[in-house]
Amino acid sequence: MSILRSVVRGIGSYLPSEVVTNADLAKIVDTSDEWIVDRSGIRERRRAAEGEFTSHLATHAARAALEDAGLGPEDIDLVVVATATPDHTFPATATQVQAALGITQGFAYDLQAVCSGFVYALSTADAQIKAGLARRALVIGAETFSRILDWTDRTTCVLFGDGAGAVVLEGQWSAGTNDDHGLIAAHLRADGRHCEKLYVDGGPSTTGTAGHLRMEGKEVFKHAVVNLAEVTEELFDRTGLTVADVDWFVPHQANRRIIDATGKKLGIDPAKVVVTVDRHGNTSAASIPLALDVAVKDGRVKRGDLVVLEAMGGGFTWGAALLRW
Repeated sequence: MSILRSVVRGIGSYLPSEVVTNADLAKIVDTSDEWIVDRSGIRERRRAAEGEFTSHLATHAARAALEDAGLGPEDIDLVVVATATPDHTFPATATQVQAALGITQGFAYDLQAVCSGFVYALSTADAQIKAGLARRALVIGAETFSRILDWTDRTTCVLFGDGAGAVVLEGQWSAGTNDDHGLIAAHLRADGRHCEKLYVDGGPSTTGTAGHLRMEGKEVFKHAVVNLAEVTEELFDRTGLTVADVDWFVPHQANRRIIDATGKKLGIDPAKVVVTVDRHGNTSAASIPLALDVAVKDGRVKRGDLVVLEAMGGGFTWGAALLRW
């Protein structure tokens, strides 16, 4: 039976020019390179310049994805920006990206699922393509987490970075098997009972301020490993695929310990895991497309490869997707 699949036509990413090393952070908080690397695997991250907003990062990544796809603004009728750090309370950052790219047709909106945002956005855009609401979509993960960090809290300020990644999705008719190119399946979850474990202590309706990120690191680690392994296994159960069928795992780049522990729980060959957390830090919704772009551009991910994307973020939200490149 022929079905409509959302196929990736192009991919792109963008990182701000300022590199913040662990040594740089050791000058402002009580920490060290050894302490940060041992607990997170992070060695450096990027920070957006003054006057450089989430929409700017997203626009750069989107342009790169359009160029990679060989498409122009006239070819896009949906823009989705996954972000927890929008330019404004409203309008949606996606509308600012739409305007900056010169897209005058279709629709645009933001999606907020924190670090799971890109997986959520990919699944949402796929559903709208299948529903006939769009033909081609720009799906972007973009964050400026440096704007919501407490730079006196060494347990959180060392973990996060800024960046953006984007893909162009296009609806294409396929055979309806696991061998199809494009998004094969996705599985999404959330559990709002754990809000206090990873959240921002502000907002328009509560404090009238942006607030700062707060996290219970040990609790997040424990839930992340269990939740990510379970949602990935559920995805395999739904599709009939197994770990052995997968060519590459592109996890949310939160923490090297979480990546390693989840991989071990699933029985994943470490050589199949794409890791960029050492260079990017945790870029929340941007981390998966940033890591995926690195692996595509360096030749690891090739046409026909089966890729698993998985992430967990504040809320808690979490999810996984199977993508045939």
